[in-house]
Amino acid sequence: MEDMKALTKAEEQIMQILWNLKEGVVKDVVEQFEEPRPAYTTVATVLKVLENKGFVTCRKIGNTNLFLPGVTKHEYARFQFRSLLKDYFSGSFPKLATFFAKENNLSIAELEEMLRMTEHELKKEDKNN
Repeated sequence: MEDMKALTKAEEQIMQILWNLKEGVVKDVVEQFEEPRPAYTTVATVLKVLENKGFVTCRKIGNTNLFLPGVTKHEYARFQFRSLLKDYFSGSFPKLATFFAKENNLSIAELEEMLRMTEHELKKEDKNN
């Protein structure tokens, strides 16, 4: 989904629920909210907006609409990460990592562990390509 756009807070809440459910009707989504739950019609409207944006697909089963994620959580996370990197850190991962390390007061050992984990993930990715 190359022309992906950021979700509103309400849209993202519903996507988080749908990613967890894997699929669901409006009632299923509404029931996942804590009290006070949003109105059925509000959730139905947001799901239709998400469908129009390509984030959700809809399958008709009789008179019922079954909604499924059209974008994986991983795809959206990747989009959000790239946007954050571009918009706030001039596309520089070292700037982002430095900011993260400072904000979280990471120790040298924690930074080294992050580096080891990153190298491990990159090696796994190289093997899969």
